[in-house]
Amino acid sequence: MKAMVLKAPRQPLVLKEVPKPQPGPGQVLLKVKACGICRTDLHILDGELPEPKLPLIMGHQIVGLVEKGGDDRCPFAPGQRVGVPWLGYSCGQCRYCQRGQENLCDQARFTGYHIDGGFAEYTVADYRFCFPIPEGYPDLQAAPLLCAGLIGYRSLVMAGEAEHLGIYGFGAAAHIITQVARYQGRKVYAFTRPGDEAAQRFALKMGAVWAGSSLDIPPVKLDAAIIFAPVGELVPLALKAVAKGGTVVCGGIYMSDIPSFPYELLWEERSIKSVANLTRRDGIEFLSLAPKVPVHTEVTTFPLEKANEALEALREGRYTGAGVLIIE
Repeated sequence: MKAMVLKAPRQPLVLKEVPKPQPGPGQVLLKVKACGICRTDLHILDGELPEPKLPLIMGHQIVGLVEKGGDDRCPFAPGQRVGVPWLGYSCGQCRYCQRGQENLCDQARFTGYHIDGGFAEYTVADYRFCFPIPEGYPDLQAAPLLCAGLIGYRSLVMAGEAEHLGIYGFGAAAHIITQVARYQGRKVYAFTRPGDEAAQRFALKMGAVWAGSSLDIPPVKLDAAIIFAPVGELVPLALKAVAKGGTVVCGGIYMSDIPSFPYELLWEERSIKSVANLTRRDGIEFLSLAPKVPVHTEVTTFPLEKANEALEALREGRYTGAGVLIIE
């Protein structure tokens, strides 16, 4: 099969012919139809996430058709459409798994990082960590739901019942979660890179009531803020923007160093939280909620062979919404 392969960090992906994988017990073989592009892929590519499997097929927002299961317990039928997210395995035995925090499992393994992912024509996945795709979502529109949507949803839940919600970094996750927040009756205030008027217009189109630069002061005090951009300097800015008792949620897997800031920004019972990965419960809840909103994903598509171009386009902010690879 064809695959885009990472041989070493900080090197471009290489188009290669590699053996088609075969499913073992507990796994399912998928014909990949689409795979979303995520900022986490950039962090892996840039060596900011340590010790990836090498060589590696990246990609963890996979929509595919079931070809066959690795054993007779596989819950999916041939031809069924399923999605594969970032969390690809948890042990089920550690104290985190036992208390419903499998996202923190000590033995967790992640798709497109420890396990070959979806920048390829075929992939195998643990069938316990695959989700049926809701009807009504074409492959390309479904792919971003599997990380941008799921991590965004977990971030939104961690933000609590905030009526006035700030979102820093208006990319794939933000454009999905803004729609969910509106459906829940919240008001969204979008913060973008200074001077990025296209992103601000996009935020307003998606339903934000206000959009401005990350350096701007919003028109009201926020109840909570979610930071999707991997920029540590945004944490003190978000703390300034939230009201007493407010929460700042850091939604990324990687962030540059947070600069020192005076205690008064944290005082008055403000809090900072981080989001780590996702759980299967997040997947079940969000994928049942998305069609009710309904969430519409705006995508820019690239063929598999243009994966490097797609990653650079994401890095440079050359499109709004989500990028998706078409696998043919």
